[in-house]
Amino acid sequence: MTSTHRPSDGVVTSGVGLFADALDAQAVGVNRVDWRPPMEGTEDDLVTVATDPLRLDANRRAVDAMTSTQAMVVDVAPASQLLGLERGQFLHAGPPLKWENASGPMRGALQGAAALEGLVDDPEDAVALFESGDSVSLEPCHHHSAVGPMAGVVSPSMWMWVLEDQTDGRRTYCTLNEGLGKVLRYGAYSPEVLQRLRWMSDVLGPLLGQAVRATGPIDATGILTQMLQMGDEAHNRNRAGTLMLLRDIAPALAQSGADAKDIAEVFSFVGGNDHFFLNIAMPACKLALDAARGIEGSTMVVAMARNGTEFGIQTAGTGDQWFTGPAQVAEGLYLGDYGPDDANPDIGDSAITETAGIGGFAMATAPAIVRFVGGSVPDALATSRRMREITIGENPRWSIPVLDFMGTPTGIDVSRVCRTGILPQINTGMAGRVAGVGQVGAGLVTPPANIFPAALSALAERTRARR
Repeated sequence: MTSTHRPSDGVVTSGVGLFADALDAQAVGVNRVDWRPPMEGTEDDLVTVATDPLRLDANRRAVDAMTSTQAMVVDVAPASQLLGLERGQFLHAGPPLKWENASGPMRGALQGAAALEGLVDDPEDAVALFESGDSVSLEPCHHHSAVGPMAGVVSPSMWMWVLEDQTDGRRTYCTLNEGLGKVLRYGAYSPEVLQRLRWMSDVLGPLLGQAVRATGPIDATGILTQMLQMGDEAHNRNRAGTLMLLRDIAPALAQSGADAKDIAEVFSFVGGNDHFFLNIAMPACKLALDAARGIEGSTMVVAMARNGTEFGIQTAGTGDQWFTGPAQVAEGLYLGDYGPDDANPDIGDSAITETAGIGGFAMATAPAIVRFVGGSVPDALATSRRMREITIGENPRWSIPVLDFMGTPTGIDVSRVCRTGILPQINTGMAGRVAGVGQVGAGLVTPPANIFPAALSALAERTRARR
C-alpha cells in the first residue's frame, strides 16, 4: 500500500516505490518518506510515553547534561587502587553474567586474567576455579563506573585510565588498550598475551601515569572533537586520536627520567597501536552519559553493552535496570580463513561510543572505516543520517564535515526506536567463538529488537504510576 500527499512543491510518498517511480518518470517532484509501522505490541506504551508531561523536558535535560560534560584524563593507576578490587574479584563487559552462561572469549579472558593475578599457574586450570565460584566474583564494569572493550575483563593488577568531570568530580575508568589480534580482551591467553599484560602493568601503566600527572589534565572531549574531523569515528578508527594523545604526553615521557629503553618501548607500543585512544574514548562517553542517569521521564538510552551472550541497555528514566536480549553475530569482514561459524556473538562495552553518538553513528566522519568493517562509503553516509531519526538531538561539539557539519546524532530515544523500527548501528570487532583464539574479524551489528519494547514498557509503567 502506498499513501501520498501533494504539497505545493511536489508529492510526498510512503510505502512501496512503484507509484513514486512512476511520478519520477513523469518529471513530478517526489519526496519519498521511509515510513514504517511501530514495533509490534508497542502502540499503547508509545501513546502513554508520548503523553507523559515530563518527557520533553526530561529528554532535553538528559541531552544537555550529556553534551555539556567535559571529560579530562587525570591519572593512570591500578584497578586495585582505583576501584578497590581485591584478589579474586573480576569485572567484565556487558550486563550481569554468570560463568555457566559465559561465551568462549569471555571465558578465555577470565582464564587469562586469573593466571595474570597468580590464582592459577595455567589458564586452563582457571576453569575449575570459576566453576566452583568459591574464591572469585564477577561483576559488570558498568556497575563500577568503568567500561571495558570486548570481554572487558578487569583484574586488580591492571592499570586504568581515570577520566574526570572537573565540575562535579565524577569519574570513569577503563583499562589500557593491548592492540589487535591475539589479546586478552578477545579471549586469548597464550604466554605472549600474559607477558604483554605484565609489561603493561610494570612499565606502560606507571610511565603513562607519571606523564599524565606531569602534563596536567588532558582534554579527552576536545580530542574527540578534533579526531572526528580527521577521519576517526572513535570506535574502530582511533588513529588521529592516538597520535594527538601521544603528542600531548610525549614531552613528559621524554623528561620522566625513566630508562631510555622503557621510554622507547612505550613510544613504539602506543604509536603502533591505532586503537590505543579507544580506551579513553569509551570512558569519556560513559562519563557524559552517566550525567543523564536518573532523570525521571527521560526515554534516552545511557548505556548499550554486550557480554558475548546478552546485549543490554539502560535508560536515563529507569535507573540501573538492564533490558537484555540475545547478542547478535556481526556481519562483516573476516581475517585469514575465518568465517561466520568462527565468530562469537557481539561482545564489549565499546558500544558506549554509539550510545554517545559516535562510532557507528558517526561513520560518515570516517569513510575509510568501511574497509575494516564492510559496507561502502554511501552506506556510511546513509547510516549517520538514519541514526538521526532515532535520536533526540545533535551534539554541537562533535560534527560531521561531509554532512555540512551536522552534529552527531545524540541521545538514542527508546520511543523513536520503537516507533520507527530503526535499530542503532554499531561497528565492532569480532572475537573467536572458542576461548583462546582472539580476533577473527570486524563488522556491523545491531541490538536485538526486543530490548527496546521492554525498556519502553518499563518507562510507560513508571508514567502510569505517576498519574
